[in-house]
Parts: sequence; C-alpha cells; structure tokens
Amino acid sequence: MAVGAAVAAIALALTACSGGGATKSTTAANSGSGGGNSGYKIAMITHETPGDTFWDKIRAGAEQAAKDAGVKLTYSNDPDASKQAQLIQTAIDSKVDGIATTLVTPDALAGSVKAARAAGIPLVGFNSGIDQYKQLGALMYFGSDENLAGNTVGEKLAADGVKHPLCVIQAAGSVALEARCAGVKDKVAGTENIQVNGADDSSVVSSLQAKLAQDSSIDAIVTLGAPIAMDALKAMSQANSTAKLVTFDLNEQAAQAIKDSKIEFSVDQQPYVQGYMAVTALYLYIKNGNDIGGGGPVLTGPSIVDRNNIDKILPFAKNNTR
Repeated sequence: MAVGAAVAAIALALTACSGGGATKSTTAANSGSGGGNSGYKIAMITHETPGDTFWDKIRAGAEQAAKDAGVKLTYSNDPDASKQAQLIQTAIDSKVDGIATTLVTPDALAGSVKAARAAGIPLVGFNSGIDQYKQLGALMYFGSDENLAGNTVGEKLAADGVKHPLCVIQAAGSVALEARCAGVKDKVAGTENIQVNGADDSSVVSSLQAKLAQDSSIDAIVTLGAPIAMDALKAMSQANSTAKLVTFDLNEQAAQAIKDSKIEFSVDQQPYVQGYMAVTALYLYIKNGNDIGGGGPVLTGPSIVDRNNIDKILPFAKNNTR
C-alpha cells in the first residue's frame, strides 16, 4: 500500500509540474521553456562511466524535468567514489539549491552527503543506495528494489530449470549490482558471480568467452547492464554457448535483441523516470516543501520487458525514454 501511495503521489507531482573510460565530464543545461524560470539551481551527480548508454536515459529524464520546472541543471559524473564525493562538495561550494546523486558507494559518499545537510542543501538519492539513503541523510530516494529485482530474475530462471547462472558484475564495489546477484542466488543456489571491467568492452567479451569455454555447465548468463548484454552475446557466439541470456536495463540494441529472441528478457528500472523524478522532487521540495514517498523509497522498477511487450516498448527505447 505504501508503494501504491507513493506512485499516486508521483503521478500528481508530474501533473503539477508538467506544462566505456572513467574520466569525469561536466555539462550544464539551462532550460526554462516549460515551466518558466524558477531560478533554482540543481546539481545532478552520478557514478557514470562515460560511454554507458544507460546514463543517457537518466540525463534525458533529468533534462526534461529541468525544462518543465524552469530549473538550471548541472550534470557531472565520475565512477571513482572519492572523485564523486568531490563533485558533491563542489556543488555545495557553488551554493546550489538542491543536489540529486547516486549512492553506489555509500561509505565513500557519507561525508559529502553530511556536508550538504550541514549547508542546508536538500539532497535526494536515486538509482543506487536504496538500503543506505536514509542513514546517509538523503531526503528521498527514486530507484528499483535491487534485491526484489534479483529475486524476480532468479525465480524466472528457476522456473526454466536453470541450475548454474553466471552473474556478471561490471563495476567493483557497487551495492546495487551486488544486490542484484545476491537476489538471483537467493532463488538459484548455483549462481556464480564474475567480475569484469565494464569500462572496456573487449575485456568483457574476452573474460566471458574464456569463462564459458572453461565451464560448459553454465546454463544462463545474467548481465547487469544492457551494453554488457551485447558483449555477452559476442562471447557466447565465440564460445559456442547455448546458455540463456537475461539482462538488467535496456538500450535500443538490447531491446532489439529481445525482439529477435537473442535475449530472454530484461529487468528494467526505468532510468528516465529516475532522472526525471529526482529533479522534480527537489523542485517541489524547494518550492512547496513537498515530500514524495511518505518516508519510503519510490520504486521505478523492476519492470519485466520480454517478447510479450517488446513491440510496445521498443519505440520508447529508440526514443531514449525507456
């Protein structure tokens, strides 16, 4: 019931305000056409690895929300936890009105989140850190329940008779990715994790190809990002693997692969919604004191995308909104 109420609150909020490498990149968007010019400055800071198409959807949603609310949005990113913390401090020093940040490495970001609170700057979490955002002091959270998402994958694989899935973690130390694999293992005890370098596609392909060639008992591969799923398809072809492939998240290529029956299904956390709601929630909090979620996380997933609904979703994936 709490989740349902939160979703209803989101719908009202939306109606009210509508009218890979590892180097840091920073861009700013100032769009005031949809909702006038509120004068608010909001910083969005993520652990994006440049080149990962997942983050294009986060940014598209955030930029649309900024346009709708007349907010000046600054986006910056760094996959290095200490550098992400520095980016949060930079936003604080710039005296922004609000901060939206991913919390993929909670311990490393705790000090900067505390500094935002001390400066009186509202901060919301999104995408990563669902189990840690409250203790860190974030006001709200928008994202998927990753344990639930992992359980969902595990249940579907178990129902298909899978015994030895390989869960591919592409970013070391990510609490969200680890939670996904743990959720799969809860339902399929034979789940094995493998760590790969998600910033290097060729390295991912070679690591997976070698693992598949070494162990023919692997009967499913679970990738935790759409670009990694495309790497896995190459590795499976090179290793002549007949394992099932499932993935988390979508991009246009992964969506087409679902339609072509190369990927069984995707667990979509709807990153466009995460970006949109993180900015929208800050705007409403600053303007009206609104608190979305009733003290709990607002879930944007998991949402299953498979051959039953891919025809409807594929155009949105191509449009970068799903």
